[in-house]
Amino acid sequence: QVQLVESGGGLVQAGGSLRLSCAASGRAADSAHMGWFRQAPGKEREFVAAIRRSGSNILYGESVQGRFTISRDNARNTGHLQMNSLKPEDTAVYYCAAKTVWAPVETMKNQDYYPYWGQGTQVTVSS
Repeated sequence: QVQLVESGGGLVQAGGSLRLSCAASGRAADSAHMGWFRQAPGKEREFVAAIRRSGSNILYGESVQGRFTISRDNARNTGHLQMNSLKPEDTAVYYCAAKTVWAPVETMKNQDYYPYWGQGTQVTVSS
């Protein structure tokens, strides 16, 4: 029901910025709540940020709070993750995820509640 394509990853120096995009398509694309997760080599997948379809309930992982900003353009069914003050520890594959069924806000940090996933985009931060 929802197809996701991430873009915007790349190589950046520490302290720099990147803007990731997630284009959603499919029948339920305009009903999707969106999240971002990342996974670094040897580490578990980590919650990064999430946002409701309406734009409410914006959440961030502790490690990115104050540095990353999630937003969405519902007219284009596109989500964005602005990543500022990047650190080497931000290096990971970043995944866009979506769900269409409403659930309590605490579930927005749980990857198990997201049935739709993009292919991931690599973000590498050099020191």
